[in-house]
Amino acid sequence: MEMAPTAGIESENPYEETAEVRRDTARMPRRAHSRSYLMCPPTYFDVVYAINDWMRPEEPVDRDRAMSQWSALADTYRRLGHEVLTIDPVEGLPDMVFVTDSGLVVDGVALGARYRSAERRAEAEYVFRWFQANGLIRPTLPRYVNEGEGDFLVVGDVILAATGFRSDPRSHAEASAHLGRPVFTLNLVNPRYYHLNTALGVLDDATIAYLPAAFSPDSRALLGRMFPDAVIAAETDTDWLGLNLVSDGANVVLPVQASRLAEQLSERGYEPVPVDYSEFLKSGGGIKCSTLELRGFRGLRDAEDQG
Repeated sequence: MEMAPTAGIESENPYEETAEVRRDTARMPRRAHSRSYLMCPPTYFDVVYAINDWMRPEEPVDRDRAMSQWSALADTYRRLGHEVLTIDPVEGLPDMVFVTDSGLVVDGVALGARYRSAERRAEAEYVFRWFQANGLIRPTLPRYVNEGEGDFLVVGDVILAATGFRSDPRSHAEASAHLGRPVFTLNLVNPRYYHLNTALGVLDDATIAYLPAAFSPDSRALLGRMFPDAVIAAETDTDWLGLNLVSDGANVVLPVQASRLAEQLSERGYEPVPVDYSEFLKSGGGIKCSTLELRGFRGLRDAEDQG
């Protein structure tokens, strides 16, 4: 699969000549890097419609359990040394807890979201206003359907972007132009893995974990070339959204039920940090779904304070 067109960006695949370097990198000690995350409390979390294969409106949600699991996740991030910022939940938007789908931030530059489903469209406007109010650079709403970090994942200097079920493939070039990063297009083929972050997790700037069966043959070939040392996940773990993980480069926060994946990560030198986030599976959501990374946000704020 070819890289999405870019605006003034080198289009050659930077991974082809560095495979050996990346193999060496896979054996290096892991280093954690402090992050800033945006989260939304699940005050109004519920399953009242079905827009993916996981959702069952007839199955009741335990909102107290959901809030407890969400709070434990936020506390885990703080314990690991990360900054957690929050956006206020909005009544009538039961999926707003899955805030990562509402934007993408790279180097402090913010790109909002445009949802495919009518049920979630209003969420994008609230997160976009948060971007504007908190000093992010050039906050912009996309023209094409773009479901934020649901379908766009940053790996080092590049962005992997999915299409197939949600985000419009034209949104890939749009994101590349706005964020100044090359974007590589991947095609999802299994509706159970409707977003990229359900089938692929970013471990550090050079390493990913993914489920090959979620991707088209050409996308599997591309991932194989770009990431020859990727961790290959099993469906026994992805059934718990094990790849919907959050990593700081060393510590990997993932579902406690994804035990085989945790063992694989440990063998690679990562520190698995298991948490129970199972109440949110009722909506097809997980840990990464609830965690929007604000890359460059802390630097913007520090510069403002110094100015």
